[in-house]
Amino acid sequence: MSKSSIHHEGAEVTLSGEVFGALINLSGRRRFTSQRLVLYALLAAQGQADAAAVAREALALFRGAHSGLVKGDSTLPGVFCPELREAYYGAQGGDRQILAFIELAERTLHAIECNRDSAALLNELVASSTPILSVLNQITAIYEEQSKRHANQVRKHLRGVITDIETIAKQAKMVAFNARIVAARAGSVGKEFAVVAGVLSNITGEIDDMVKTALSSAAA
Repeated sequence: MSKSSIHHEGAEVTLSGEVFGALINLSGRRRFTSQRLVLYALLAAQGQADAAAVAREALALFRGAHSGLVKGDSTLPGVFCPELREAYYGAQGGDRQILAFIELAERTLHAIECNRDSAALLNELVASSTPILSVLNQITAIYEEQSKRHANQVRKHLRGVITDIETIAKQAKMVAFNARIVAARAGSVGKEFAVVAGVLSNITGEIDDMVKTALSSAAA
């Protein structure tokens, strides 16, 4: 099969190009919102209007993207390969670091919104922005690599299907050729063979066009 599937909470999730695109998009959203969150937390601490609300929105997007990537749902697979399991739950502890960043951001924003002394928390949040971005970049690279592997598998499968089609087309051409010979020898009695030969020739011509189109797609 050109598409692989996994089971998530009883539902089958197909790992297609669209799914990998969604995963990479969510992973990129985590990177963007992590930095946006820190920036607007700083602005909120300086008293800029609406900055706290923007930081809250960024935090919600960051938390939602992380939950979707790790836990999955009916359309997303969650942590679906050994490389991701190692990145999230292995020695590096990506999931632990991300959740700690979320918790720190929550405490920092709460302190800012309640007009409490947030300087220490804010400094800690700013200091964590570069390390967490490094973690997120490494995880995003895994999603991108998995997407490339999937695309290569699809191309390989497609080339195999094309080979089978070409074999069938060659056999059909041989049948059409033999039908023409029989029709020519049988004279008026062989008219039906001539019709069959014509139809088969049209079909094999269409198959050739389909193979050319598929080959172009596989090479892209």
